[in-house]
Amino acid sequence: MTDPLDPLLGALADPTRRRILARLALGEATVNDLTDALPISQPAVSRHLRILTEAGLVERSARAQQRPARLVPGALKPVEDWAMSLRDTYETRFAQLDRVLAAMPDDPDADTPDTET
Repeated sequence: MTDPLDPLLGALADPTRRRILARLALGEATVNDLTDALPISQPAVSRHLRILTEAGLVERSARAQQRPARLVPGALKPVEDWAMSLRDTYETRFAQLDRVLAAMPDDPDADTPDTET
């Protein structure tokens, strides 16, 4: 069984796809709009959009001769939830480390037995 995060994280791993998402955050755009905004070819933009669409991050609609792309609301929620669960774990561990460090003496040699005789 495939983890539902895999296609999302796979799509987000590519910097060009992240740039496409950043552009779409400003509003819907056609392949031509995206091609004008990026230093890649129209077929390359279409391939990236296909991957983003398959991952559920982008949706496309048919309007006359154009198929504008737009972000899917809430599509990044699983990534956000996963990242927050990691954050909660790390914050708990750092709090434990803070307690251990606070309990240690300020002078590192204070608990060291004198070995010189």
